[in-house]
Amino acid sequence: MGLTRGMDGAEPLRPQPMEQPAGPREIREDSRSQVMAVGTLACPECDAPVAPGPVPLMPPDPMSCPVCAHGAPVRDFLSLGAPTRPARVQVRVSLAARW
Repeated sequence: MGLTRGMDGAEPLRPQPMEQPAGPREIREDSRSQVMAVGTLACPECDAPVAPGPVPLMPPDPMSCPVCAHGAPVRDFLSLGAPTRPARVQVRVSLAARW
């Protein structure tokens, strides 16, 4: 459905496309987060790998081990040391939303 100026058959009101300038141009990706490190989530007590789930977690968020039921903040389960095991996670730094 287009907006028209009147019933006289005028063209619909649409913004005219701007011409692209010739020569080099800068392209910036709109990225709200960046990968800071790659690590492993494992229980600090029994060393069992822990799946983070589909929701992003923050370091102070609570987490528990599915094997021994040890509970602690996410930061205690995160290991950034090499070598990382197959249960790898990405540690991302993101801009906080402004209210």
